[in-house]
Amino acid sequence: MKTNILEYMKSNRLFFDGGMGTLLQAAGIPAGVYPESWSVTHPEVISSIHRSYLDAGSNVITANTFGASCLKFSDTELEAVISAAVSCARSAIDDSSANHPSWIALDVGPTGKLLAPLGDLGFEEAVEIFAKTIRIGVECGVDLVLIETMNDSYETKAALLAAKENSDLPVFVTNAYGEDGKLMTGADPLAMVALLEGMGADAIGVNCSLGPKALMGVVEKYLEYSSVPVIVQPNAGIPRVVDGSTVFDISPSEFAEDVGEMLRLGVSVAGGCCGTTPAHISELVKNTADIPHTPVAEKNLSLVSSYTHAVAFGGIPVLIGERINPTGKKLFKEALRRKDMDYILKEGLAEEECGAEILDVNVGLPEIDEASMLRDAVRELQAVTALPLQIDTADPVAMEAALRIYNGKAMINSVNGKRESMDAVFPLVKKYGGLCVALTLDEAGIPATAEGRVAIAEKILSEAAKYGISKKDIIFDPLAMTVSADKNAALVTLEALESIHKRLGCLTSLGVSNVSFGLPCRDTVTSTFFAMAMTRGLSAAIMNPYSTEMMKVYHAFRTLSGLDDNCAGYIAFASTLSETSSPQPKASPTEARRLSYEGELQGAIVKGMKDRAAALTREFILSGGKPLNAVNDHIIPALNAVGEGFEKKTVYLPALLMSAEAASRAFEVVKEHILASNTKKATVVLATVKGDIHDIGKNIVKLLLENYGYEVCDLGRDVPAEAVAEAVMRTGAEIVGLSALMTTTVPAMEETIKLLRERSPECKIIVGGAVLTADYASAIGADYYAADAMDAVRILSKIC
Repeated sequence: MKTNILEYMKSNRLFFDGGMGTLLQAAGIPAGVYPESWSVTHPEVISSIHRSYLDAGSNVITANTFGASCLKFSDTELEAVISAAVSCARSAIDDSSANHPSWIALDVGPTGKLLAPLGDLGFEEAVEIFAKTIRIGVECGVDLVLIETMNDSYETKAALLAAKENSDLPVFVTNAYGEDGKLMTGADPLAMVALLEGMGADAIGVNCSLGPKALMGVVEKYLEYSSVPVIVQPNAGIPRVVDGSTVFDISPSEFAEDVGEMLRLGVSVAGGCCGTTPAHISELVKNTADIPHTPVAEKNLSLVSSYTHAVAFGGIPVLIGERINPTGKKLFKEALRRKDMDYILKEGLAEEECGAEILDVNVGLPEIDEASMLRDAVRELQAVTALPLQIDTADPVAMEAALRIYNGKAMINSVNGKRESMDAVFPLVKKYGGLCVALTLDEAGIPATAEGRVAIAEKILSEAAKYGISKKDIIFDPLAMTVSADKNAALVTLEALESIHKRLGCLTSLGVSNVSFGLPCRDTVTSTFFAMAMTRGLSAAIMNPYSTEMMKVYHAFRTLSGLDDNCAGYIAFASTLSETSSPQPKASPTEARRLSYEGELQGAIVKGMKDRAAALTREFILSGGKPLNAVNDHIIPALNAVGEGFEKKTVYLPALLMSAEAASRAFEVVKEHILASNTKKATVVLATVKGDIHDIGKNIVKLLLENYGYEVCDLGRDVPAEAVAEAVMRTGAEIVGLSALMTTTVPAMEETIKLLRERSPECKIIVGGAVLTADYASAIGADYYAADAMDAVRILSKIC
């Protein structure tokens, strides 16, 4: 009987295999041929590669299914490819002389497409694409699911959700990080730990991208934060072309030494990715045999996350903006009835600017479809702000609709001690992950005493544990009641808060403004109560970040509690209170409106507010602004500002793309007033090369180039060299941009370049992709190498 892999890992280190693509190239796979198809046509080659890894010491054989999806194969072909791949892996295990425990992993790679709103692939579409592959793999008898080389947190979530909904197998997840220590769409290691642990991944870590030394910083973060086993599968360095062949610059001995250092630090699972061979794995296994296995330790971190970063609870009190909530807000209610998403987005962005760290999102009105509105609000907010969100609803249907599409680990508001509430909410917390706000009330109402509220908290903890939800993912709200109705209300709440914090060792949260309802000068009462609560152990407050009194108390508390190094936060906050605007000359009402449109227009584009950008552009032109001035003085400067932030790593890909989308909407308005040809520059042909279905990078380049005025002919993905050459001649394009993500498709890129040199020698060629470098690009005959989309824009601005 096969040993359970998760049980085995509790006391043993696990070794994965290494690269497949470079070995297939060495075996003679033609350019443009899908590697997965060789499991059907050349099973002996695939089985031989698997056996060589088993003999080198690998415990886990990764089936040749990295790109096996319905985007690349028909349903019948997909079943055949996956079945053949698993058969090859099983045959290798049966025929291998290795006597160590061995397992087969279904290899699930990225779709090669960006998910909406950044791209054209819907979240549920992505889930189903992954689900088809996983269902077939499970039917074929794999032992675990390996989700790997994911460079987007949202696609990672879609794949993990598909795995959890379509199998009960262990699921391992690895992400591909850049040199800045973040995913392509901006997530840092802590954000991914929060998301993946929250959703129940069995082991998490990093693969591909870089060599082991370059990944050390990311690995150290995983080991610091993760409470599940950490995986490392680096590349064998940077690829180079030598005598027409792709080679990697890290030898087996150097690889073993560098990865061995990671094992000493506590990594549980190790293997290799691009460029690694059975020799690399053999050296790794032999040279690390004496390194003791490190058991995984529980880190007890309470986290929520967005697509870029996580917020940790238990230290400095966390500020949760309360303004996206219709309670007592007439204008907000009207906006919800009109489905005015801009109102919600502006409110969220304003709260972020005022210092909120998390945004509470509540759109509950009896007369609207709350599930649909909450889902849309969450999706749209995550397109314009990187702050984590608190999903605030009493409707489990709306809660699941929002949690399902949320990009990160959400804060969930709320559950309570009623059996009906716990039965509805805890399964959602377990499935999607989240930090759950627990209200200390039950069927009998809100207890009048602190002890009564603590007793409900204990009941909630006990019930949560039955679902496998630990207390680190529960934050208790002991309910602030109004003192105008009960003079002891605040004292009871504070006593309950302190007991939950100290006696139960749990996190606490409060909606602090409730305490002052019905009283004059509410800010004074609320801010004082806030200060009292923080001294009793308050972990988070749902509060009004627009309130100067509240922010004064918060920054003063941090300083007086030793939580503000060198009083830097307080000094920065205090400086905003003393700033004054220099007087401006008075403008006519029409001119004043136009000037305000100009400033707002740039801001709307920078923030990625599409509808707002279009409306402001129209208002700018109607108030007397010239259409081309809107482009040259406002739209392009806004794009440049975002692009500069992207290059400095202060802005990440989602923000860049949403800004580009907002600019596109603004351009559409401008085109209503001037001919589009007035703004067009050179023509560029773009294509992902034959055999490669990954077009994320190409699509990003297309969007930006169009916004900068270039005419783009996008040929799509998996494009033969002949089709690229024909398009260049047909369009008279001055520039060609070629993309390739996989090692096995770089030869197809080189073939395309050679053909272009024959047919259109005057055409300039720019290449990019994960496996390319500037030296590599030069070696295969390209004129330029673009590290990212903004680099491509810069290159084109120099060419023409």
